[in-house]
Amino acid sequence: MAQGSKKFKQRPGASKKGPHNKQKGPKKGGRIIAPKKAPLVQQQKLKKGLEVAIRNKIEQEVTQRASSSLHKPLAVVKGAEPKGPPAAGRPGGSSK
Repeated sequence: MAQGSKKFKQRPGASKKGPHNKQKGPKKGGRIIAPKKAPLVQQQKLKKGLEVAIRNKIEQEVTQRASSSLHKPLAVVKGAEPKGPPAAGRPGGSSK
């Protein structure tokens, strides 16, 4: 029966497509698995908020002490801001 023609008709819209340009192998970058339990998400948010607040307070105190001890005004240069909003799927921010 291999010599005969096909016994079924092919649909007009169902033509064969070429191979997809799909990436082979694992994706680059770290994997962050968000916790499924609400209390853990809240703890992560609180921890991140406290870390940011403490870091900002320390920076403010250091600049205040440095500007008071210098004879000329201290010019503080801000660092580069991160581009865009944080990635989705990262509720706590850092993976620590």
